[in-house]
Amino acid sequence: MTEDPDRLPGWPAETGPAFDARRTLLKGAGGLLLLAAGGLTWRAYDTGVFEVGQGPAYEPWQSWQGDSGVEGSLALVRAAVLAASAHNSQPWLFRIAPDAIELLADPERNLGAMDPFRREQHISLGCALENMVLAAGAHGYAPAIEYLPGRLDEAPAGDPLMPAARLRLAPSRRDISGLYAVISQRHTNRGRYLAGRAVPHEVIWAFNDLAREDESVRLMLLQDGEKRARFDKLLVEATEGIVADPEMIAASNAWFRLTPGEIETHRSGLTIDSFGLPPLSRAAVKMLPKPEPEKTHRQWVAATRDVQLATAPLVGLIAVRDPYDRAAALRAGVFWQRLHLWATSQGLAMQPMNQIVELADRQRQLGKEPEMAVRLAELLGDDRWQATFAFRAGYPAVEAVPSPRRGVDELILEGVPQAPLEERPLISEQIGF
Repeated sequence: MTEDPDRLPGWPAETGPAFDARRTLLKGAGGLLLLAAGGLTWRAYDTGVFEVGQGPAYEPWQSWQGDSGVEGSLALVRAAVLAASAHNSQPWLFRIAPDAIELLADPERNLGAMDPFRREQHISLGCALENMVLAAGAHGYAPAIEYLPGRLDEAPAGDPLMPAARLRLAPSRRDISGLYAVISQRHTNRGRYLAGRAVPHEVIWAFNDLAREDESVRLMLLQDGEKRARFDKLLVEATEGIVADPEMIAASNAWFRLTPGEIETHRSGLTIDSFGLPPLSRAAVKMLPKPEPEKTHRQWVAATRDVQLATAPLVGLIAVRDPYDRAAALRAGVFWQRLHLWATSQGLAMQPMNQIVELADRQRQLGKEPEMAVRLAELLGDDRWQATFAFRAGYPAVEAVPSPRRGVDELILEGVPQAPLEERPLISEQIGF
């Protein structure tokens, strides 16, 4: 008997209409399987399943130190653009000269209802400032920071482009800090931490020592106990409050980049790769259709409670005298970046957890009862200080990956840094090494 090419091995030979119909079905199913495989392959390509931290949007992480011959203030900007920023918004612009760099807040890159007073925007600018200070020493400069004074809660809507700080540069000996060496290794880790591995006491002491270097900030660290339980509860409630606010959610969603095309177009914002998922889970999520916003928001609350807080052995609050003072917000960012870099050098993972302060800002903006601000102040327990930044820390279960970055060329403005204005005196701080 001639072997039927359409019969699977071990199946009996059949003839007649029933078999012909089955043969047609099998052929159709085979075609569907091929079509599905092809569709999944295209979906995988279209959503970047095979690409993690690759492409032009990630190039600044590799080229930030430039060629050996690249010197001057531009080298400091290359380091600045790798700093942490809220929602990876990268709200910085620069004017540069051989002896100074002016740091400006990009008015088109604020977070709207998530950051109505641009407090987190200025914390982000402070992070960039710290990277520039570290790079200055490595490139033979003695830096001096000039903070532009002012209040963030009094700034009019549509505030024109204006500087937030200036970095004056004087020739000096090269002094390469250990923190400078890990600038390109620091990434926000939003994934699961090793819950059973506590942060050692010597690390806690080192964190507190870093805080004592700057009298303008205070640090509260919580590992367990009643205050830690209150912090966790408050953070989950704040996340639920944000999810219930359509304007805040819309402002947050505007910074999600889900496809390689979106990532390369914007070179900023949050990606699926940045969620801290294990590789297989990350690939599976990329293959799924874009979820409905309501489902995404429920997942955010659940991830905050069941993953991020549940696995974090340590959480912390950074406090300043006045969170709406421009210089105080910048200093908080300088400190956060320094803390994160030091933690990176010790193999620790860190993530901002700012929902409590964000909801407090929103309640202040809407003229509501300051419930979150009051409860946060009670947690801090010292009316001389106000919390402006919250975070978690621990050892990573999955290593974080780089986030997309804008290129330096598009961030440099024409002109040179302005001289300090007598009618608007600047707070100057000499940085020593």
